[in-house]
Amino acid sequence: MGDGSVTPRLGNMKALLGIVAGAGASYGIYKLISGGSFKRNKKSATNEGPGVKSSQPSHLTLKPGSLLAKVSGLDVVCARPVDTDGVDVASGDIIHQSPGNLEPQHLKMLLSCLQTSNNPSDRCRFLLTLGNAAAFTVNQNLIREYEGIYIIAGFLSDPAAEVRVHTLNALNNLCMNIPNQEQLKVYVPQVLELIEMSPVNSDLQLGALRLLTNLSVTDKHQHLLKDSVTLLLSLLVVSNETLQVQTVKVLVNLSSNPDMVDDIVQAQAPASVVLLFDARTAPVVLLRLLTFAGNLKAWTPSAQVADQLRRKQDCLFRVMLDESSQLHNRLVQLLSHPDREIQAQVARILT
Repeated sequence: MGDGSVTPRLGNMKALLGIVAGAGASYGIYKLISGGSFKRNKKSATNEGPGVKSSQPSHLTLKPGSLLAKVSGLDVVCARPVDTDGVDVASGDIIHQSPGNLEPQHLKMLLSCLQTSNNPSDRCRFLLTLGNAAAFTVNQNLIREYEGIYIIAGFLSDPAAEVRVHTLNALNNLCMNIPNQEQLKVYVPQVLELIEMSPVNSDLQLGALRLLTNLSVTDKHQHLLKDSVTLLLSLLVVSNETLQVQTVKVLVNLSSNPDMVDDIVQAQAPASVVLLFDARTAPVVLLRLLTFAGNLKAWTPSAQVADQLRRKQDCLFRVMLDESSQLHNRLVQLLSHPDREIQAQVARILT
């Protein structure tokens, strides 16, 4: 390949990165929640450890639970790449672009560059821009038509944790589109594996749970999660408030489908689940837990099924629904909770 073709390609890449940088201004579409701090500079998005420059992608250092640089508050700039002599080589200026008005060719360029990038920081920026663009229906459809869901989902196994987080966030926005869900459903096992294998309370778990929440809003794909109830219940009792809220959202979605309750009540459950029905539990978590419990209590098993479940060790039925469960006494105590909405929820369950 001659030098004459290299320079314009570099110009196109730098112009494209002008779009990517501008995507930070609308990062409100989604944000990563955690106790750490976000850092960003012009060259790289780093974790909490030593910074890694974009020119050294092979030495990216990752730590469990590390956070991404939050891209925010940036004006979209006119990207004018220059060669070593300071001469402009960009094929054109990209001025004041936002995710809502990216043109189809921009999305194609982003997907192409995402596939070929060897730099984790650049992959994060490409995914961030695609994710923000996917907040708009027209872009959701275009990305699907360009096989973008397949391309983006391929980075669920990226070695860089930051890239996997941005991948989940982009897929989460794409999941708001019903036709996209038909393609996304095949990645449910991989998303569940990320939850199971990632550090507790990590951004990876949070992003994965958000994706499963949106995928389980309707009953069409809920059956794909029937074997994940034990995982979700186990995460519920060990995670922080943020993860608890997202976990119980998925459980509420699943339990709202009567056809799913049989599988839910048979799932193995930690006995400590009932300890969360306590005045010390955050109200935002407790309210959703009560909704989950109410959905389960609305289910009425036959005498034969109930007897079979009682003989099944450690299943959710015995932990929460059986006569021997501590849940009833704990609900009675919550009738005196200072939050009136919680009182009302408890009263509805008990009556």
